[in-house]
Amino acid sequence: MVEVGLRSGGGGGSADIIRFTRQVIQGRWFMLFASVLLMGSAGGTYVFGIYSKEIKKTQGYDQTTINLLGFFKDLGTTVGVFSGLLAEVAPHWFVLLVGACMNFVGFFMLWLGVTGHISKPQIWQMCLYIWIGSNSQNFANTSVLVTCVKNFPESRGTLLGLLKGFTGLSGAVMTQLYLAVYGNDAKSLILFIGWLPSVISLFFVYTIRLINVVRQSYVEKRVIHNYLFISVVLAVFVMAITITQKHKTFPHIGYVLTATAVCFLLFIPLAVSIREELVLWNLKKQDITPPKMIIVETPAVVDQVPVPLVTAQLADEKSKPEVSFFSDVFNPPERGEDYSILQALLSIDMLLLMIVTFSGLGTSLTAIDNLGQIGESLGYPTLTISTFVSLMSIWNYFGRVCSGLFSEILVVKWKFPRTLVLALILLVSCIGHILIAFPIPGSIYIASVLIGFTYGAQVTLIYTIISELFGLKYYSTLFNFGVLAMPLGSYVFNVRVAGFLYDKEALKQLKVKGLVRDSVKDLTCIGKQCYRSCFIILAGATFIAALSSFVLVVRTIKFYQGDIYKKFREEEATAKTAAENTELLSVDDSKAKCKVSDILK
Repeated sequence: MVEVGLRSGGGGGSADIIRFTRQVIQGRWFMLFASVLLMGSAGGTYVFGIYSKEIKKTQGYDQTTINLLGFFKDLGTTVGVFSGLLAEVAPHWFVLLVGACMNFVGFFMLWLGVTGHISKPQIWQMCLYIWIGSNSQNFANTSVLVTCVKNFPESRGTLLGLLKGFTGLSGAVMTQLYLAVYGNDAKSLILFIGWLPSVISLFFVYTIRLINVVRQSYVEKRVIHNYLFISVVLAVFVMAITITQKHKTFPHIGYVLTATAVCFLLFIPLAVSIREELVLWNLKKQDITPPKMIIVETPAVVDQVPVPLVTAQLADEKSKPEVSFFSDVFNPPERGEDYSILQALLSIDMLLLMIVTFSGLGTSLTAIDNLGQIGESLGYPTLTISTFVSLMSIWNYFGRVCSGLFSEILVVKWKFPRTLVLALILLVSCIGHILIAFPIPGSIYIASVLIGFTYGAQVTLIYTIISELFGLKYYSTLFNFGVLAMPLGSYVFNVRVAGFLYDKEALKQLKVKGLVRDSVKDLTCIGKQCYRSCFIILAGATFIAALSSFVLVVRTIKFYQGDIYKKFREEEATAKTAAENTELLSVDDSKAKCKVSDILK
């Protein structure tokens, strides 16, 4: 036997810090942290109830016009086809850049119109400005959600719940931040939601990307659950602070302190990401740092090294036929495989999901956008109205997180169809609408909780179901098409139903009092009857959405009874084996060099 000495390459402390920092920034855990911040700043549309009153007052709009503006806000939020198609052909950094520019331009122009820095805009111009600003959310949404689902495919339900939960929570978070920066000035809130999300998108423009690594599903679940726990703490803190602020007047320094605490909680996930990268860093150092002395036996013939399995895997991938955009439109693959765009859009499953988004999400958005006026019509004071508007935002977050987490547990452990969870959530939403149609003392609080929770749950479940039924290849386009019916539902139920019936009741009250409508500002309706007919219609439409979801349950129950994550576990096992064989090749190559050196000696 021959002893061969090897020198261990030791680096300086500062060099190690630089390399570790580079590893953190380029790692997928930092990418997840950046995704959380991006989603947590995308809540400009969720605080519409705060700044819509300023728009109504400064522009002299009636409720129908405000609801029309709310429709274009919802239209911009949900029509993500442009961002989806762009993400199919352009890199993620470009998609984020386009979204940042649109966000600033849209809300900045809206702010200029409200503050009078430009001449009073026409109604169509205000609708255009809010559509541009709201549509920018889809570009961040598409980049973040598609990238994260592809990076963590086996945790998609929980992950989508986490990310969409931060989006739902972002309205309350941004309210705390703007109070610290600008004070209680609703006009400045419009400017704030114009520049802050844009700056964050520009900062992380190169961070959101696909990262190919050997995945470890148990590590992924642990980290995502840590993120979930932190987000729950943040949600509870924001809810407690919001309720406290509605009952007590805070000085400006108080708002600064609460905003500082919110920022601290938002950045705790960064510590989780750094900890995970530190574990990887230590493992890499153990792997690449050779011992100072190794003993090598010198055989007559160098052992043959097995070919890594990755070569066979690449060959199999090349042999798979590409799914054409137009081929086999009416002959789709099995559920869970990669559908083409046309195969998915023309399927009965997608049609049923569009009915759910039209009737389910459309009615929920109508309730959310009219919650302030509902409280006013029932005689609640302004302070109380602000409280249950904030509660709806918080419970929107809990709906997104809980539906993602618990539906994932139900699917994995008990094969409980995620589509059945969606159907049950829609039935609960019906109860919330009925409580508003036939109010009793305190029922508005229960209704705001139920509608906020079910709306958030629907968003997460629909996004997840689309990824499961139609595959991930064209997910960026398909999930944006899947929710395309939501703005249409919002227009029908918000403008044509809620706004029309509210103004009709208000005019009826003016006639009863013998008054004449001198101004659109006179149209204020007071009483239980203001929204009764409207929410009876909304409850019926939501029930139709629940029935459609039950039909989807029947169609997909066999799919969910199988192992929907089997192929991802097989890919993980194959990649792990390939990595181990690659390491074996590297080790055996080092042994061979040692043996040759020994022979020469």
